[in-house]
Amino acid sequence: MEQSQELSKALEELTRATGVALDIHIQPETSKEKIDESIRQIRSLCAAYKEKYNKNYFLLNLMTGTAQDCEISERAARLHIRAVKPRYLFLLESSKKMDETVTEVLKQLFPLQKKIYLVPVNEFQLAMLYPVKDGCTSEDIHNLAHTMIDTLSMEALTHVQIAYSDLIPDLHALPSAYKQTALALRVGKLFYSEQSVFPFNKLGIGRLIHELPEKLCEDFLFEIFGDITSEHLDKDTLAAIDKFFQNNLNIAETARQLHMHRNTLIYRLEQVEKRTGLDLRQFEDAMTFKIAIMILNYLQSERNVSHE
Repeated sequence: MEQSQELSKALEELTRATGVALDIHIQPETSKEKIDESIRQIRSLCAAYKEKYNKNYFLLNLMTGTAQDCEISERAARLHIRAVKPRYLFLLESSKKMDETVTEVLKQLFPLQKKIYLVPVNEFQLAMLYPVKDGCTSEDIHNLAHTMIDTLSMEALTHVQIAYSDLIPDLHALPSAYKQTALALRVGKLFYSEQSVFPFNKLGIGRLIHELPEKLCEDFLFEIFGDITSEHLDKDTLAAIDKFFQNNLNIAETARQLHMHRNTLIYRLEQVEKRTGLDLRQFEDAMTFKIAIMILNYLQSERNVSHE
């Protein structure tokens, strides 16, 4: 009797998941082992069906390019997802594992927006597919990203960085949107680490450098620095130069923010000029040095990845 009830429950679960009603009759001579095996098979079928037709599973497969393009519209309709709808894709990343609190906080942040899809990518990344209405501006989307960062920091005690794609017209564009956000996150963390939001269409020169061949980067660095390596430029000097660039080459303001005497800052800039021939107080030389440091950081990052 107990096996019969278990079989009935398994069949009910199958019907709820697939809409297919099966009627299986147990013959008196059927062994207990065969019944147990039937129950296991039905439950495995339920699990496989749920996995295949689960919204998150479908969207993740679509983002990563493993879903067949020809079946996107059909599967989306079956899952009650509008295939044609303007959306942005956000990719959130944290340095620590994301728990369910992050998802719950985001759901509460958009209580009236039922067509937002939160898709876990891995333990550290979460994608969000966000529909937009007419009149939504790029500034609105940028502000939304900052709102998510602030809310998660306060309510989930989780710091995240966010990249987002260009506006996509339909689900068929989701794979390219995911590539955009992944690239924006990678380039943003490498070249603009002081920021938290990385729009794909605002990556600037960092995106250009990321596309350069390694040999071309090495040739450029040798042209600028010669045999000088990054070890010849200490971290304090590089930090001071970075702040100097942030303040538009303003020595007085940079010295004030660094709590440093202006003569000390000038001395450091002169030492860099001695080693590289670049006077960072001149705009053109400052730009050349800035690009060189960005390329140097890029090459170091690529080599670290290759050694992992």
